[in-house]
Parts: sequence; C-alpha cells; structure tokens
Amino acid sequence: MADTAGSGDDVVVRAFIGSFTSAGGRGVTAAAVDQETGALTVLGATDAVPDPSYLALGHGPGPGGSTLYAVSETEHGAVAALDVSGDAPRPLGGLRPVDGGGPTHLALAAGHLLTANYGSGSVSVLPVRADGTPGPVASVLPHTGSGPDRDRQLSPHAHQVLPDPSGNWVLSVDLGTDSVRVCGLDPATGELRPHEETALRPGTGPRHLAFHPAGGHAYVLNELTPTVTVCRWNAAAGALEPVGETSVLPGEAQDGDPRTYPSEVVVAHDGRFLWTANRGDDTLSVLALDATGERAVLVATVDCGGHWPRDLALDPAGRRLYVANERSGDVSWFDIDPETGTPRRAGSLEAPAASCVVFA
Repeated sequence: MADTAGSGDDVVVRAFIGSFTSAGGRGVTAAAVDQETGALTVLGATDAVPDPSYLALGHGPGPGGSTLYAVSETEHGAVAALDVSGDAPRPLGGLRPVDGGGPTHLALAAGHLLTANYGSGSVSVLPVRADGTPGPVASVLPHTGSGPDRDRQLSPHAHQVLPDPSGNWVLSVDLGTDSVRVCGLDPATGELRPHEETALRPGTGPRHLAFHPAGGHAYVLNELTPTVTVCRWNAAAGALEPVGETSVLPGEAQDGDPRTYPSEVVVAHDGRFLWTANRGDDTLSVLALDATGERAVLVATVDCGGHWPRDLALDPAGRRLYVANERSGDVSWFDIDPETGTPRRAGSLEAPAASCVVFA
C-alpha cells in the first residue's frame, strides 16, 4: 500500500507493527519505510486494541483505500478494524468478539475475516461489512484431537489460518493436533466446510505455513521441533501431501539449550530461498529451495538482531527481511544478499513487546 503524507508528492510506504500492550507495547504502530535504506520511522500508534499480536491488511472504503485488521489475543478473543489513512491508526468501531479464546492469527478470504484461536482450538469466520468493519461471527469450526507433547498438545491449538493461492480453500495449522486442515468457505453464509485433514509427524507442533510462489508447494514451520515440513499442494483437489522434513538449525544446535521454538516462515518472491525465525536460538535460518520447490537445504543461520524473534516479514520488493524481536523490544531489518539469500542486519527500531510486522 502506498499513502501520501504531508504536502507535495512525497510518497510514504507504510509498515504496521503489532505489539503486546499487556507487556508495555504501543499496540498498533504505523511506520514510514525508507525505500532506499529500509529504515522505519514511527508515524503514530494506538493502544485501543488490547494485545494486537497479529495484523492483516484489507481493502476498504476509507480515504486511504485500506483497512487494517488486528486480533486481540486475550482470553475472550476479539478482532478490530482500524482506519490507516492517517499517520496514527484509528479504530473503526469497537472490538468484535470472535467466540474463541486467544486468537493468534487472522486472514481475509471471500469477503470474510477468519481468526485462528489458539486457546480454544478453533477457527472463527466473521463477515466484512461495507464500511470495512467485521460483523458478528458467522461460524466457528472447532478442531479436535491432541498430540504426544503433554505440556503443549493436550488439546487443539489452531495457530494460523490462511487462504491458498487459488482462493478456493482455507487452511488452518494446528499446533496441538500435529495437522493442517483444508476447508471450503461458503462466501454467502461464512460456513467453513471441512474437506480433509493432513497429519504431520507426531510431536512436531506445526505453527505457520507459507506457499511457494508457483503455488504447487507449501512449507509448514514446526514449533516443537526446529524443522520445516515440505508439502505438495494440489489446488484442484484441495490436497496437502507431506514429502519431506528439513531442520532449520545445524546438527549440533538442534538439541541445544535453550530449546528453540521456530515462529515464522517466509518464502522469497522468486522461490529460491526460504527463511525462518527461531526463538530461543535467536537466529534466522536460510534454506535454499531447488527449482521444483520440493527440496529445502539449510545453508546458513544468522543472529536475529535481538531476543525472541516472534515474527518475520519480507518487504514488498523482496529485498529485506523485518524481524519483530518480542523480548528485546525492537524491529530489526536485514538486507538480503540476492545471490546467497543471506540476511545482513542494517538497522533497528525500538518497539516494545513487538509481535508482528506487515506490509501492503
């Protein structure tokens, strides 16, 4: 998204940072992005949404042409819409309950806003109204099952929900059940219709998924083991098939202390590289993908620039990575070597309890 601030023809490219207000974060922060250096400059913020741990941009009718959506990752979960046409994000209406606990992720699909509710192990669907605000919950799909990790997998924990590249399916990644569910979404009613459930290796704790730009493969990042599961994706059939698993850490670091909890996976626009953020180890991993997208090989790890990297985002041009380091309270940016895919730290912005970074 591009927006214009001030006078003249100065164009300001925006980034939006979510952070935990309960841990001293600013809430939702808007920042200008210097397209030459990648540097972030705070424009404004709002703490009107409690613990907005994840954000998503959608198109709305406001002056800026866009609406920002945020989860409120609280016991009684909610979502909010914000007008981002000015410097400071401005709430559009109040919080809308999602009928689920602890939502950690949200996405837009077929005119609806969907949330992955970690605490209640479910996915909620809310219609997006003409003014860009979410309406009352249209449907809730509860997940069922458990996994072998008695500390983390006694029940379902939906961690991410997103549409596939074709727009015909919705996938939900569940850390508690070691599986990914594929559903159809009825655009008229907002009902999610289960299509299939793909089982991953028990105890891996899948957290987030990213698609290859060609659309034929998906990469599931696991939180309870530091690995990526490579899957074939058949959009015509709505079928996800695991074909391999690759560590995101060197062999000697896999069983290190402290334990590593990978958080986010990002794929390069040209499909040559895949990056992950790794909490505990506090690194970013670089994996090279072969021409088919089916083979991933770890080629490097670098320091994340802070502590506890909760989120990782690629800028719209595909030249830089931005890391939300939750516990050190910063967003750091890295220039990407176009030949090797290796990130090189270029700067940082103070951002207490940072949890998410999104770009248009």
